[in-house]
Amino acid sequence: MHMAMDTTPWTLEELHRLPDDGNKYELVRGELFVTPAPSVDHETVIARLSRTLEPYVLAHGLGLVYRPRAVLRFQRSEVEPDLMVREPPPEKRTAWEDMSFPILVVEVVSPYTRRRDRLEKRDFYMDAGVAEYWIVEPEDEAVTVVRPGREDGIARDVLVWQPRGNLPTLDIQLREIFG
Repeated sequence: MHMAMDTTPWTLEELHRLPDDGNKYELVRGELFVTPAPSVDHETVIARLSRTLEPYVLAHGLGLVYRPRAVLRFQRSEVEPDLMVREPPPEKRTAWEDMSFPILVVEVVSPYTRRRDRLEKRDFYMDAGVAEYWIVEPEDEAVTVVRPGREDGIARDVLVWQPRGNLPTLDIQLREIFG
């Protein structure tokens, strides 16, 4: 006989009491996600994407490119995306929950995160009001582009980003990102 286990949802207070032990701890709607330290390949993809995004973000006044350890808080959840583009804090000592929502969130899939990046985090980011979410698949050398109210797209050669209709596009050659 199979019995379902009733689990108590995690809280932000419990999340913040977890040790700084090299793992990444995130909380999405009461569910705790634990991810071990990333691989060199994972971080290389993030570094290349960051290097590509930063000049465009700066040139068009879109804010800053934030990396891991930067937080998105929404409805008692807290995540640390691999990359985010969002406005800088309005003043010193701004709390994460007082920050504007990102116009772009990027997660680079690893064997540990594939399911949560595609399901729980996808729904969470869309519900939070993120304008665009990229699910980067290094093994497939592809990027799934998720936008509210639109069908998901998949880029395999060139990833095109146009955060505002009046801006020129940023065309990212994926072979340069995946190496």
